[in-house]
Amino acid sequence: MQIADRIEHALDRAVALAQGPGAPPLLASALRYAVFPAGHRIRPQLCLAVAGACGDADPESADAAAAAIELLHCASLVHDDLPCFDDSALRRGKASVHAEYGAPLAVLTGDALIVHAFATLRPVAARDPARMAALLGIVTEAVGSPGGIVAGQAWECEVAVPLADYQRAKTGALFVAATRAGAAAAGADAEPWRMLGDKLGEAYQVADDLRDVLCDADELGKPIGQDAVRLRPNAAAQLGVGGAKARLEDLVRAAVESIPDCPGAADLRMLIKAQTALFFPKQLAREAA
Repeated sequence: MQIADRIEHALDRAVALAQGPGAPPLLASALRYAVFPAGHRIRPQLCLAVAGACGDADPESADAAAAAIELLHCASLVHDDLPCFDDSALRRGKASVHAEYGAPLAVLTGDALIVHAFATLRPVAARDPARMAALLGIVTEAVGSPGGIVAGQAWECEVAVPLADYQRAKTGALFVAATRAGAAAAGADAEPWRMLGDKLGEAYQVADDLRDVLCDADELGKPIGQDAVRLRPNAAAQLGVGGAKARLEDLVRAAVESIPDCPGAADLRMLIKAQTALFFPKQLAREAA
């Protein structure tokens, strides 16, 4: 089964469990609405790609880890769009969850996705408790404080927002979780894979900052110019478009060079180069060509 199909099957199974008998109908509907149709699925693809490069000795654990990480990402989007944060009516080209279902249910949907991300890992425990413990630690680190996605959202409540800390938590945490969890699911040491996730996470955030100033809402599927409106740090604003583009190129190069020795290292380097080429906004890609 191809990586994309593995991800969608794993997510469908996970969401179906959350929609089980007795679930409030509107919550069950909102959970599926928040996860499908697919976004880019960059983080779970990265998780499975690393697992594959490390031998993919336990595909079921890798699929569970990839699904958990994507559920957490979807939860972060639901909460990010809420009126108390970005107040965004659009996400992935359709109405955001709070715009479709109301803010109270959107809060609960995000909460349920976070909880269910951990529940998705539960079957791993029956087969390999040690692997479950490793994955649980990795995912937990990516969610909470001091450096997870909750902390990333919390930085938006502070008067002063350090760019590096904000981006590392808000975006980088789940990329680090993806690379480390992919290795752990395959039975490899997770720590050498931290740098790859860290560099890719920062690269993705710089690319997102560029898109926020260069693209339109139809292209992004969400409102643009939000960093300037809400006085949030933005690499393109701080470094200029040219400086941010150069930073993005440096980060992609560092990510590729950080890939540890493993059976599939060469193929993974090629994949990372191909996928990160898509990070660049179309305007910059045309200029580079």
